[in-house]
Amino acid sequence: MSPRALLLFAAMAVLLLAVGQFQSWTVALTIFNLCLISAVMALGVNVQWGYAGLFNVGTMGFAALGGLAAMLVSVPPVQAAWTAGGGGMILSALIIAATAVAVVAVVAARRWLAPPLRGAATVALILIGFLAARHVFGPAADAIENVDAARFGFLGGLGMPIIFSWLVGGLFAAGAAWFIGKIALGLRADYLAIATLGISEIIIAILRNEDWLTRGVKNVTGLNRPVPREVDLQQASWFLDLSARLGVDPVPFSSLFVKLCYAGLFATVLLLIVVLLERAYHSPWGRMMRALRDNPKAAAAMGKDVKWRQLQAFVLGSAIVGVAGAMLTTLDGQFTPGSYNPLRYTFLIWVMVILGGSGNNLGSVLGGFLIWFLWVQAEPAGRILMEIVTSQVPKDFAFHVHLLEASAHLRLFLMGFILILALRFFPQGLLPEEQSRRRPRHVP
Repeated sequence: MSPRALLLFAAMAVLLLAVGQFQSWTVALTIFNLCLISAVMALGVNVQWGYAGLFNVGTMGFAALGGLAAMLVSVPPVQAAWTAGGGGMILSALIIAATAVAVVAVVAARRWLAPPLRGAATVALILIGFLAARHVFGPAADAIENVDAARFGFLGGLGMPIIFSWLVGGLFAAGAAWFIGKIALGLRADYLAIATLGISEIIIAILRNEDWLTRGVKNVTGLNRPVPREVDLQQASWFLDLSARLGVDPVPFSSLFVKLCYAGLFATVLLLIVVLLERAYHSPWGRMMRALRDNPKAAAAMGKDVKWRQLQAFVLGSAIVGVAGAMLTTLDGQFTPGSYNPLRYTFLIWVMVILGGSGNNLGSVLGGFLIWFLWVQAEPAGRILMEIVTSQVPKDFAFHVHLLEASAHLRLFLMGFILILALRFFPQGLLPEEQSRRRPRHVP
C-alpha cells in the first residue's frame, strides 16, 4: 500500500472514530458496516469498468437479486401456500422449460427446416407455451397470495442459515449477468448503459409485483441472522459476565457487540474479495483485460475473443454486487423490494468508483467508505449549517422554516459537488491506477 493510500485510509479511520466520540459508537459502527458493504459493491463495478471498460448502469438490479437470495434462502417454506399453488407453479415452470427446449431444437434444425417454416414454428411454440404457462400460472399465483395475505401470501424459502445466501446471491446475479451479457455486450457504451438500466428496472418491477415470490411492497421481515440477537445476549450468562468485567451496561453493549460481529463478517468478505481481485489484476488474465479495455480492436487482432472476455468481467463484477446485496439484506433483517432505487444502488456506487479511482481496488474501497460516510453525515451536518445560517432569523419566519426543511436534501447537492470536484482536480481518482498500467480509455 502506498503512503498516499495509508494516509487516506488513516484519515477515514479518524472520521469514523470522531463519529463514535462525538455522536455515538452505535452510529459509528452502523456507518462502518454499511461502508464495508458499499465497498464490496464498488469493487464489483470496478471489475466491470476499471478492468474491462464496461459501462454498466444496472447495478441496482444485481443488488436486488442478492437481496432476493437472502430472503429465499433464509425464510422457512410456507406449507399452506405450497399446498394451495405450489404444484401449479412447478407445472408452469416445466411448461416454460419445455417451450425453451423446443424453441432451441427448432432453431438448431437448420438442415431440415427452411427459414420461413423455422420462423413460423418458433413463433407458434412461443405463443403456445406462453398461453399454456399463463393458464396454469395465474390461478396458482392467486391461490398462493390468498393464503393468510397479512402474514404470508407467498411461497417462502428454504429455511437455511442466511449466511449461505451470500454465495447464492452471487450466483443469482452472475446468472442474470450472463443472460444480459450474451444479449447486450458488444453494443456501444451508451447503448450498453441503456440496456443494463432498463433490464435492472425490469428486475425491480418483477420483485415489486410478484407477491407470490417476494410479497411485493408488503415486504418480508424478520429474516434470521448470522449473529446473536440482542435479547438473547442480554440473557446469556457469559455475556453478562463479560459486561460485568468490562464495567458496562449489558443492554447498550449487546447492540455494539452485534454490530461488531457483523463488522467482522463483512470485513472478512471484503478482505477476501480484495485479495482475490488483486491477484487477478496482476495475473495474465488481468493484463489481458486491461489490454481489451484500452484497445479492443488491437486485442481482437491478436486473436483474443473480446466479447467472451468482457462477459467474464461482467459476470464476475455482477456476482460481487450480488454478494453485497445479500449482505445488505442480512444486515437490514428484511427484504424490501420498494427500497431499491437507481440513486442509492447505481449512481452512488459509480461516484464511489470514480472518486476512489477506477482500476484500483483499494481506491474503490476508499471511495465506498468516504462516499457513504458523507452521504450519511450530510443531513445532520446540513441541519447544523442551516441553523447557524438562520440563527439571527426569527424561528417563525418562512425562510427559516424552509431552509431547515431543505437541509435534508443537502446530500444530493453534496454528491454532485463532490463528483464535479473529483472530475476537476482528481480525474483519475484519489488513488489512481498505477501510472505504468494506465492507458487512455477507448470508447466504442
